[in-house]
Amino acid sequence: MSIFYSGISALLIFWHSVWEALLGVSDWSWVLGIVFLVVTVRAALLPLYVRQYRSQQAMQRLQPEIRELQQKHKGDAMALGTEVSALYKRERVSPYASFVPLLVQIPVFLALFHVLRHLRPSITDPATQTLYGWTATQFHDASHALLLGAPLASSFSSGGVTMIVAAVLIAAMVVTTFLTTRLSMRNSTPGDDPTQRLMRLLMTYGVPLSLLVSGVIFPVGVLLYWTTQNVFALAQQAWLMRGREKVSPPLGSRSSA
Repeated sequence: MSIFYSGISALLIFWHSVWEALLGVSDWSWVLGIVFLVVTVRAALLPLYVRQYRSQQAMQRLQPEIRELQQKHKGDAMALGTEVSALYKRERVSPYASFVPLLVQIPVFLALFHVLRHLRPSITDPATQTLYGWTATQFHDASHALLLGAPLASSFSSGGVTMIVAAVLIAAMVVTTFLTTRLSMRNSTPGDDPTQRLMRLLMTYGVPLSLLVSGVIFPVGVLLYWTTQNVFALAQQAWLMRGREKVSPPLGSRSSA
């Protein structure tokens, strides 16, 4: 994982240096560094998100055919699986495309979590401070950077103003996660399978509720990252849905021509 830690550190330091040169203010330069870290990741993954959206649309379009196959091969799971796989292959649709952006983002999130947890003012050993490409000066500045009076590397349990800032960010993270998940679910067909419906309920309500609990251990900088990520995701979903008619047909639709 050290390569991810170094990569995230390099991006964070780069954007901090850009904004410090523009603003001349260290604290907000680190805050904007995290925000533009999100921008960088979202921009790099944009082709995957577009493919994810098209795949969701294609899966929705194929639901009537899948239901017909389920009726045709009722009780024969092997034949049904073969037919459905052949349908996906013919239409050039991957049922796993929706998970690719999430899987790619997991190492990014874990790396940022680790890096921000590492930025503690109590660390004074130069060898430890300069891990992952940091200089001692950058480490000192980042470990003391504040967002509205709350250190970016601190968490809810730190108390005082940090508790207030973290609580606001946790609430924002939970609400935006719920809205993002709910909007994403609108692009997929629930189907008649009780298991699928249960999974949709868990994704829509379970994940945000779990963040309400786990958010107390996240550093303020991670809460900022997650909330910003969700805001960009909402904007991107709205853009894709608004431009649905302009987006090229779902993968595999050429086969029906």
